[in-house]
Amino acid sequence: MKKWAFVSDFDGTISNQDFYDLIIENHFEEGKNLYRKWKNGEMKDIDFLGEVFKNINDEEKNIIQEIHALPIDDYAMPFIKEVQKNGGDFFVLSAGTDYYINHLLDYYNIEDVNVFSNEGYYKNRGVHLNIDVTHHHYHERYGIDKSKVIIDLQKEYEKVHFIGDSEPDTHPAEHADLVFAKKALQDMLLKKGIDFVPVKTFKDVEQQLRTKGFIK
Repeated sequence: MKKWAFVSDFDGTISNQDFYDLIIENHFEEGKNLYRKWKNGEMKDIDFLGEVFKNINDEEKNIIQEIHALPIDDYAMPFIKEVQKNGGDFFVLSAGTDYYINHLLDYYNIEDVNVFSNEGYYKNRGVHLNIDVTHHHYHERYGIDKSKVIIDLQKEYEKVHFIGDSEPDTHPAEHADLVFAKKALQDMLLKKGIDFVPVKTFKDVEQQLRTKGFIK
């Protein structure tokens, strides 16, 4: 069995801005109405994201440039390398799409990171989702069941740690060995009675992992 793994949400956790928010802001004004419907429970997460992503209406090279410019936690990429240097495997677990996550990791020259997310591809001036409803990790609302991913990883690793920032992250947080919570996730986990370590940045996470002996 492998020693330990660190699993991170992407939007709002590694990135400081959700990718869908960037698209609505720069490309898809109508997305504001969809956002309200989503927040009111009238749309599933995956339907909301799918509609926003496919309506970017721009050339792929411009979309990739925007992905590269996406604001991120300043210490996220050094943290990934620190985890790997200390014998941990790093995973990204996102209910968004691997399309922009992989482009961003490549841009920062991050290697050996597996991404669990909804498959995305560029077509007709937008990013489209390819959801496999037969996949073991499929979830009707999110596209990917984050809890199942954590549970599967725990079969391979002695310890699986997790960090997230929003509602979809409450589910994997129920299963991870050590949970780090940013932003709104902190109050959500308090209400659910789930233990967590409150953090603001990946620098805070690293300090905690040093204290617990995972990073030297």
